[in-house]
Parts: sequence; C-alpha cells; structure tokens
Amino acid sequence: MKCCGQCIGDRNISREIIPSLSKDKERCSYCGNDNRDVVEPIELREYFEALLGIYIQDPTGKPLVELLREDWAILDNEHMDTAHAKDLLSEILDDGEIVRQKFKPSLKCFSNSLREWRQLKEELKHKNRFFPETTIDLNRLSSLFPHLMTVGDELPEIWYRARSQEGRLSYPPEQMGAPPENLASHGRANPVGIPYLYLASNKDTALSEIRPHTGERVSLGEFPLPNDLKYVDLRHPKKTVSPFILEDESEVATLRGDIQFLERLGKELSRPVLPKSAAIDYIPSQFLCELIKRQGFDGVLYGSSVGTGFNVAVFRAGAFSCHSVETCLVSRVSVEFENG
Repeated sequence: MKCCGQCIGDRNISREIIPSLSKDKERCSYCGNDNRDVVEPIELREYFEALLGIYIQDPTGKPLVELLREDWAILDNEHMDTAHAKDLLSEILDDGEIVRQKFKPSLKCFSNSLREWRQLKEELKHKNRFFPETTIDLNRLSSLFPHLMTVGDELPEIWYRARSQEGRLSYPPEQMGAPPENLASHGRANPVGIPYLYLASNKDTALSEIRPHTGERVSLGEFPLPNDLKYVDLRHPKKTVSPFILEDESEVATLRGDIQFLERLGKELSRPVLPKSAAIDYIPSQFLCELIKRQGFDGVLYGSSVGTGFNVAVFRAGAFSCHSVETCLVSRVSVEFENG
C-alpha cells in the first residue's frame, strides 16, 4: 500500500516531502489516482510525530483524524472518507490502536491573537484609527504571512476586471486598470486615495463583484498574471499553512494556536459588507492589507462572497496591464436569501 500527497492534503507534504522520497510514479492505493509520486505511509512517520505531539489523550476528546481535519485540513479531501483516513494514519504511525483513541490539543496550542484582533477591530472602527491603544503582536502576525505565501505560477494565467459602461462602447484597455489617486474610493483592501487593482479569477466573479443590474452593459477586461509577484493567500489558511515545515513541537503548537486567527483574517476580506456601512467596516481589512504590503508582498488573495472564483487585491496597480476588453450584456441577476 502506497499513498500520495493528495491523500494527505498538505501543501509541503505534496510538493516537497513525498516527491523527495518517491522512487517511481505509480497508482495511489488510497485515492486511486494514477501516475503519482507515492511512498509507503510509514516513511512519513517522523513528519507526523512532531505534529501529533501537540495533542494529549483525553476520553472526552476527539479521534486524531477528526482533529487533523479540523485543525489543519489534513486527510480531508473528497477521496478520503473517515475509514480510509483512519487506515492511512494507522499505517503512517504503525499503530492501529492510536486512531481509535481520543485526544485534545495541549494548553500550548492556545493563543490570545483572535481576542486581541477583535478588540483592535472595534477600536479602529469606532475609537482610535491611527494610534490604537489595543496591542496586537504585529511581529508574530508578520511572521505568519510567509506560511501563506503563493506565487504567480500557482495561480490562473488570466484575471478579469469589470466596469459598468455608460453606453454601448466598451472602455479601452488603458481605462480598465485601477482608478487614479484622486478618484480612488475606499475598498475592501485600500483606504480612500490609495488605489489598488482588484481582479477576479474568472469572468463570473468579476461581473458579480460589481453587482450589475439586468440589462446593463459591462466592460470586462483580461489581465495576464505576471509570474514574479508574491501574494498572501487568505482563502483557506488551514489548507495553505503546513505544520510539516516547522522544526519542533513547540513551533507546531504555536502555529496551531494561530490558525483560527488566520481563518478570521480571511473572513474579514471575503465577508459581504453593505455599501452604507462599507466606509467603516472596511477599516480592519485595510489595516491588515497595509501590514501585508509593508512586509514586501505584492497583493492578497481572498475568497469571493458573490462569485464562483476568488479575488486578488494588487498593491502596485501598475503591475498588471489589460490586454483586451469585451462588452457583456447582463441578461439575468439572481438573488438567494434566507430568513433573518
């Protein structure tokens, strides 16, 4: 029996560890995919030991497979049901009994970061904007961003931006970029007067993000993605962060304590905001993006609340250029709702 990186579901395991250990490409015994770098599960044992060391046995806890899925999105994909995940983990650890026992995170795994962020958010929005009194460990937060880094060659080659037209003619490519400084209004990532370029990973999302009306004409621009840019990816922090790049158990425990914090930051950028409250509600995410920019990143990736794809806010608006524009006629706008 041999497993591949997709079975584990960790970025570092998939890209670095298994390819370095694999001797041949074969069919994976667990997910059934062909032509994969595969290894015998027990070869991954040493990588899992530091990770599992942050959990302690507790009869009121949860099975290890459940904890790994909840905390790190490991063994959590469509090809791995619970039974197969338990089988694989028992083979990795060479212990069929441990997967039946219950565990909980040790006290070393908990962090105050999420509570501090909530306090800072409220202060930035309603009390002190430029010199807040709430303290948050910005050095720690900055050290987490490299764990979330994604580079251009891992992303779609073409990105899209939509603009509502005033007539039948589409905008020329040179007018599809970010607005000039004097016209840059507040956005999810940018403060007023500081233009960022917002792009979507597919046409549907780009069109949905501007909330068009039925019968409206929209210019849709295509932007090739430069490969030399680096982004902080806040779409799915649990799936992006890898505990297997850390050297010891204490570092893994600290990172686990910050996972919920990173998840919250991702939601800050993707959650729906009403236009009438946007000027205030966008302030925390603008603060976050300013910090990301300060660390030398070119932009931030975040999920879309209205489309099927995802978005990028590019800090250097001139890094992208539009190479073509088409006019789209909005034929239908659908609305989904739930009882409030």
